[in-house]
Amino acid sequence: MSLKYIFSFLITLFLLACNSQSPNHGGSHLYTNALVNESSPYLLQHAHNPVDWYPWGEDALAKAQKEDKLIIISVGYAACHWCHVMEHESFEDTAVAKIMNDNFVSIKVDREERPDVDEVYMTACQLASGRGCGWPLNAIALPDGRPVWAGTYFPKKKWMEVLEYFIKSKKEESEKLKEYAAQLQEGIKSSDNITFNGGDINFTRDKLDESIAKFQVRADGKKGGIRTSSPKFPMPAAWEFALKWQHFNPDPKTEKVLYAALDNMAMGGIYDHIGGGFARYSVDDEWHIPHFEKMLYDNGQLVSLYSHALQHTKNPMYQERVVETLNFIERELMDKSGGFYSSLDADSEGEEGKFYVWKKSEIDSVLGDETAIKYFSEYYDVKARGNWEHGNNTLIMRKSAAEVAKKFDISEADLITSIITSKEKLFNARASRIRPGLDDKVLTSWNGLMLKGYCDAYRAIGNEHYRKIAIQNGEFLLENMMQKDGRLNRNYKDGKSVINAFLDDYANAIQGFVALYEITFDEKWLRSAEQLANYAITHFKDEKSGMFFFTSNLDPELIARKMELTDNVIPASNSTMARGLYALGTYLYKEEWKETATQMLHNMTGKFDEGAEVGFYANWFQLWLDIVNPPYEVAIVGDNHDAIRKSISENYIPNAFLLGGKNEGSLELLEGKLLEGETMIYVCQNKVCKLPVTEVKKALELF
Repeated sequence: MSLKYIFSFLITLFLLACNSQSPNHGGSHLYTNALVNESSPYLLQHAHNPVDWYPWGEDALAKAQKEDKLIIISVGYAACHWCHVMEHESFEDTAVAKIMNDNFVSIKVDREERPDVDEVYMTACQLASGRGCGWPLNAIALPDGRPVWAGTYFPKKKWMEVLEYFIKSKKEESEKLKEYAAQLQEGIKSSDNITFNGGDINFTRDKLDESIAKFQVRADGKKGGIRTSSPKFPMPAAWEFALKWQHFNPDPKTEKVLYAALDNMAMGGIYDHIGGGFARYSVDDEWHIPHFEKMLYDNGQLVSLYSHALQHTKNPMYQERVVETLNFIERELMDKSGGFYSSLDADSEGEEGKFYVWKKSEIDSVLGDETAIKYFSEYYDVKARGNWEHGNNTLIMRKSAAEVAKKFDISEADLITSIITSKEKLFNARASRIRPGLDDKVLTSWNGLMLKGYCDAYRAIGNEHYRKIAIQNGEFLLENMMQKDGRLNRNYKDGKSVINAFLDDYANAIQGFVALYEITFDEKWLRSAEQLANYAITHFKDEKSGMFFFTSNLDPELIARKMELTDNVIPASNSTMARGLYALGTYLYKEEWKETATQMLHNMTGKFDEGAEVGFYANWFQLWLDIVNPPYEVAIVGDNHDAIRKSISENYIPNAFLLGGKNEGSLELLEGKLLEGETMIYVCQNKVCKLPVTEVKKALELF
């Protein structure tokens, strides 16, 4: 049998799988496997499957080699709808389980706990299929862990065909499988190749002009999003870049696509208008029907984005989205110890979105009053036949409050009062429904994103409660995730933290701690970020390229040690690390860290030249803007420092690094800036300061 035939057969299976339908989830717990001792909610979901699952680790890999069995690596996460479907169809089925148990060693992986494993086999899937892949991710590997194939969701019949195919191939074509494994391994290793760029470093605006022009063409200027087709993901880093670009280079084309995205996402069904918070993506091109799972990483970044947009525009809708989203986070995703949970499932009672959608009759019954029903239905596009499938309504704002108020000849204030009252009634009614599943593990990386979200919200709105929660989360990370030598753990659940952290944990924790310093002027947050950076440089940095590996040099080796270079729904750990080093280098007077960050960006310029989408390099481009528009070091020193810092922070100044305190502290940038009896504001660039002032208005004129 030829490799060409293997490719053809497997791609056919892959394409067939994409067209399958979703049944209701169910099942009983008649079996127990090795996952029962894990803490991950996703792994525990499979602990009573008849499949003899193992967690990723030496035990499973050693068993495969000892028994000379192929390995099944099945990767997913707790909020994943199609993961639940495949579990119910195949992994809870005793006939399927017997085939897997007799012929394979089966390993379950929570991609959120082990993104390193996920990345290796996701790359294998992309190489094997020649197209994008998702979750559940199911890979077949040789006993040494090298993949020979990977795909996504398969209904039971097709999954059994895959299994039988590889059982036969193992017996009859084992050498062919080894050849293909060698090819895939080489492809995985070379997929993120990057070299040290020794050319002259000269960042100018020209390259960004080209990139933003492509962005304007590609983005949906009417419905919002970085693409005009479905599905649509929020991609917060892309809009952060567009907002930052617009600040420095006002441009009607960028403004149009930027606010089309911000407004349509805020008004769309992807936003939970009753309970707050954003879903992971929209399945249509209008942001109407969400894939209902809610992820901490999306909401942390979107709180930051809308906080920055609020600073820039003072749009009250943006403030409402920030406030309601943070209310949701504290109500449903915050541990009493100060950590933030990972996600809420898309499903409840085996049905995707059931917790969130409404029949019009349900809304009418809850609201009761005909006038309130009329206003609410118009405001949120509620229809008797439903605005989605099965007569259900997903709430979406297709008109502004002013337009709806005009239609009914009432004041906008009266309309909003009615809507708020109606939302409260529906929220209370919804609370009696069976809730979606909660993934209550705490991840350092995602907590860093949410920590920054709280800091950004505090700067934009000034609510002291947000600063309190941010400090509480920072203390949680110090106490539960960070060790004395600067090493981090990735996960925390039920008092246990057992997985060595990855680069994204360090990068996002650094980002969060720097943001926390900027709203407190407590130097311990900068020093903690400094310690994390030193540890990451020691254990993650590749001296040949100047970039950072995703895994520590202390971790057991996988078949490839990869780098995360491309920004996606979460910015790449390398771009976030580069931005963190640039900020810390500025605050701590460490020019070598700024040089490292600049070199990392310089290494990436070849990738930018390949014509990729701006959204996949948006965080890198933000660093480029920092270099083209050197940051202001804004020192505020004196008794009134907190009030002045708070007043300056109401404004969107993306290249302002705030520092200060009641006294000069230990930072060199604050040395000699204290004047007894006064609170002075120094606006500096490259450590050269303009004449100090005492009034915020005068300070703002110096930017």
